[in-house]
Amino acid sequence: SPGGSLNPPMSELAVPSAYPDLAQAASQIVGKDHVRGPRESESRAATLIAEPASAEQISTLVRMCENDHVTLAPMGAARTLSLIRRKPVVLGISLARMNRIIAHEPADMTVTVEAGITLGELNRTLASHRQHLALDPAFPDTVTIGSLIGASQAGPIRLSRGRVRDLLIGIQYVGRAGRIVRGGGRVVKNVAGYDLMKVMTGSFGTLGIVTETTFKVSPIPENYEIATASFSNPQDAFAAVDGVVARISPVHIEVPSMDASVALGHCEDFHVIAGIAGNAPELEYQRSVLGSATTRTTGEEAQAVYLRLRDFTFPENSIVAQIAVPPGELSRCVRGCNAEFRAHGGSGVAQLWIEHGGETDAQAVARWRSMARSANGNLRLLAAPASIRDSLAAFDQPAPGALELMKRLKAAFDPESIFNPGCFVGGI
Repeated sequence: SPGGSLNPPMSELAVPSAYPDLAQAASQIVGKDHVRGPRESESRAATLIAEPASAEQISTLVRMCENDHVTLAPMGAARTLSLIRRKPVVLGISLARMNRIIAHEPADMTVTVEAGITLGELNRTLASHRQHLALDPAFPDTVTIGSLIGASQAGPIRLSRGRVRDLLIGIQYVGRAGRIVRGGGRVVKNVAGYDLMKVMTGSFGTLGIVTETTFKVSPIPENYEIATASFSNPQDAFAAVDGVVARISPVHIEVPSMDASVALGHCEDFHVIAGIAGNAPELEYQRSVLGSATTRTTGEEAQAVYLRLRDFTFPENSIVAQIAVPPGELSRCVRGCNAEFRAHGGSGVAQLWIEHGGETDAQAVARWRSMARSANGNLRLLAAPASIRDSLAAFDQPAPGALELMKRLKAAFDPESIFNPGCFVGGI
């Protein structure tokens, strides 16, 4: 970092008094230049950071931590962990050095990468073959593949391209006793073994440390444009979304609230912002469905609109949550939450936010969760001011039967409970 050492001397590392030899032991595994104190948001996630260069080094670290009952967690930039951890684990495993593209088979449309590479870097490389990994969380240059899987991150194009679990076809992770475990494979039709890809996706590092992944990739669309329509109320906007999704398959279709529309550069109204793609005949048909009432945006300007949607930044000092319900229930639930929103039409997912300090924060989140439960959905906290962060649960409480199953899975994968403990649904 500018003006500072990337690797503080060992004497400057904040090592827990219960583990005075941890930094030295870790340095013998990964090298003394790759053990350091936490930076910025990492300090809420871990007390000490190790930067291994291979799955074998992670395996050795895991065995050491199991023997000494030391908690650990994988991390990218630790933004998610800094929110949902109430206190830091002892050892953070940064995958910053494990950032290689291992294999790209353009003809087979697959890519195998280490978990420390960022999505942005991966897609810049794939673009030379007019391909991309069709996942679009905000600010992809800050999102590692490991965190993409661990937090199951997705953006506007989830509607047409799917989520992490839909594109992940092979995985390698380090689990209990330091075992290096593989699931799936490097070809799309591989169906051997347990579907560990779906188990690890969205597990927030509580079952093991993902080190290598294989994904299906997609061609970059031949043409892309934006169609925008405005409405005086959210009911009409969501009704328009339902009509569009019933007739065509847009790349994405977003419904921002009035304040969000203004932040995106639109007038004070409710908008439906649809992305469409394809060859000339496909685009012509989709335009006909969208109708003449829409405003078309093409070329670089359309890309700029999409990037503003993808990288939408929520207001500071806000409580932000993500609701996920059946698509047909999204309009009712979002309107019933009485909050600003950015809804991914057709997918049943929306982000909600209110400014901290209005109604009682806990009451607002409880009301949002009640709306989600009324539709058999769920709600996860995404951000909150530091002063109230620890007073709000990050996840919903699942039904007793589901929670018991999750606990049994955690016990089977992590009997010593060292992998990011207390950082998942039900305190797992």
